[in-house]
Amino acid sequence: MDKKNKVAVLVSGGGTNLQAIIDKVQNGELPQVELVKVISSKEGAFALERAAKAGIPTAVAKEQADVLNELKACGTELIVLAGYMKVLSEEIIKEYRNRIINIHPSLIPKYCGKGFYGIRVHNAVIAGGETESGATVHYVDEGVDTGEIILQRKVPVEPGDTPEDLAARVLKVEHVILAEGLKIAIDNLK
Repeated sequence: MDKKNKVAVLVSGGGTNLQAIIDKVQNGELPQVELVKVISSKEGAFALERAAKAGIPTAVAKEQADVLNELKACGTELIVLAGYMKVLSEEIIKEYRNRIINIHPSLIPKYCGKGFYGIRVHNAVIAGGETESGATVHYVDEGVDTGEIILQRKVPVEPGDTPEDLAARVLKVEHVILAEGLKIAIDNLK
């Protein structure tokens, strides 16, 4: 068995992408991952309940210095941003350069950057008359959604789609490619 990599997941909300990773760790699809901590930017995020149910230690850290302390305390080797709604500090990015990945609900470089998150992305895709959207897993750097792309998967924009319809379709793809991106990032650590 290969070495397990200590992975921390940063969240802010419901945690469906976190749950997808938990499920893949538990069913053996991610045997190289040990989930060591789930850190939320806010109290009461349902993702914390998901983590606790899976036996993963949790923390709420509103300040970036506290996030960094939590990451170091559990020996984090790789960080996954799964619906984390804050921009990481330069200190965290420097400490974990090329070891932080994010999932974004569009085909970067379209519909990304400051102000493009959640349903806002899908509103913009539909308003832009796009025929396809998708999801992107990328490394995190000092910019917002500017890091190197690891992988993308396309999703069609169907005639008559509401932003919510498109969001649901893209989320299904996110649940698949986040784990695939995590595998690639781990392979790149070696």
